[in-house]
Amino acid sequence: MHFQLVLMMQAIWTGVCHAAMQHYPAAWGHYDVCKSQVYSDEGLTWDYMACQPEAADMTQFLKVTLDPPNITCGDPPETYCALENPYMCNNECDASTEELAHPPELMFDIEGRNPTTFWQSTSWKKYPKALLVNITLSWNKTIELTDDIVLTFESGRPEQMVLEKSLDYGRSWQPYQFYATDCLDAFTMEPKTVQDLTQHTLLDIICTEDYSRGYVWKYDKTVRFEIKDRFALFAGPRLHNMASLYGQLDTTKNLRDFFTITDLRVRLLRPATGATMVDENNLSRYFYAISDIKVQGRCKCNLHANSCVYDKEKLSCECEHNTTGPDCGRCKRNYQGRAWSAGSYLPIPKGTANVCIPNNIGPVIRPNVSSLGVANRKEARVCDNELLRCQNGGVCENNIRCNCPSAYTGLLCEKPRCESELGGCKGPDSGQAPLRPPPLCSLLTLLLLASALLTEASCWSAVL
Repeated sequence: MHFQLVLMMQAIWTGVCHAAMQHYPAAWGHYDVCKSQVYSDEGLTWDYMACQPEAADMTQFLKVTLDPPNITCGDPPETYCALENPYMCNNECDASTEELAHPPELMFDIEGRNPTTFWQSTSWKKYPKALLVNITLSWNKTIELTDDIVLTFESGRPEQMVLEKSLDYGRSWQPYQFYATDCLDAFTMEPKTVQDLTQHTLLDIICTEDYSRGYVWKYDKTVRFEIKDRFALFAGPRLHNMASLYGQLDTTKNLRDFFTITDLRVRLLRPATGATMVDENNLSRYFYAISDIKVQGRCKCNLHANSCVYDKEKLSCECEHNTTGPDCGRCKRNYQGRAWSAGSYLPIPKGTANVCIPNNIGPVIRPNVSSLGVANRKEARVCDNELLRCQNGGVCENNIRCNCPSAYTGLLCEKPRCESELGGCKGPDSGQAPLRPPPLCSLLTLLLLASALLTEASCWSAVL
């Protein structure tokens, strides 16, 4: 009886262990700790790790600009008709009345209000001249996107639109994606979807018809730029293998830059018409209206900070690892003992901090080599057991060099050796292999079985 009970406990514990293993990647994937104190032979020291801020709703930190500046409706007041019913003309826009105004900040307010709040443009009253609007979202800070960009339209989705990005604060722009009811006609591009992309074509700029076609405009309101579907090309359909994605972002600069922005620009080129022909007798049916824009991301801190502050209308990283700057992009003064380097996601799960080191941490006296004409030469320390700890199991020898394990190289054993090998880091020891669960579960299981056997033996002894 006791033995069966213990076996049952073992089964339950094994199930708990498996559940913990399945959820483990979600815990290590955040890189949310920059350093921790650890005990070593030299006492309490710091262990430095790559770190980054948590993802957040980035629309609360942006500045929005419209071009042309007078494109918002309401000055002068205007009456609009419904797209699906040209005889329903009871929608009024008046900038001087709060209840009837539709300013651009309503694209970023709290959703769920009744009635829905939204920004609205003037109508297409100058047809056949194109109704063109540029909506620019600026952060004055580099941002790494972590989820889909989603625009929700209240007027029917535009028949032609371009989403663009900037990496240099709006000085230059590159297309992210084209949207049209007919990609060939609008942009001379073959229509594609994100499902057509592969790991090798992920950076291709495509034109999609998925978010422009169809007249059921009341139910199809959103336009997306699919970030997560692109992540899934490396991390799997449910993003379970984030180790693979982080490894690719770490070793492929173009891939990481693809998901990095300082500004976004929405270029609205043609409003929804709901038909092949424009009704020139009722142009008040055609306009743009956006109720919500979602942009999820995090401050880019080069893996040297786990928090980002918004102060005086500006985002900046709270830098660690002796780095400084809005993006932690340089070493602090007096900590330039080696060239600045971004942190690394590898090896999983802690990454490599690439800490900036002091210009000179206490001289190390080398043996007298006066016989060679050089006396009492001094050299700055390369490693120690505090700030300049050898990483990945390396051992500091005489404060002069790190003796690295065979799989790692670099001044502080911070680089996987496979990075310099043909084919890169894709082997089982590269840092991109799935993590193995700790042996805690099996140990406890063995202890339970041992306890059960002892209990059973004592019972038989009592009987005998």
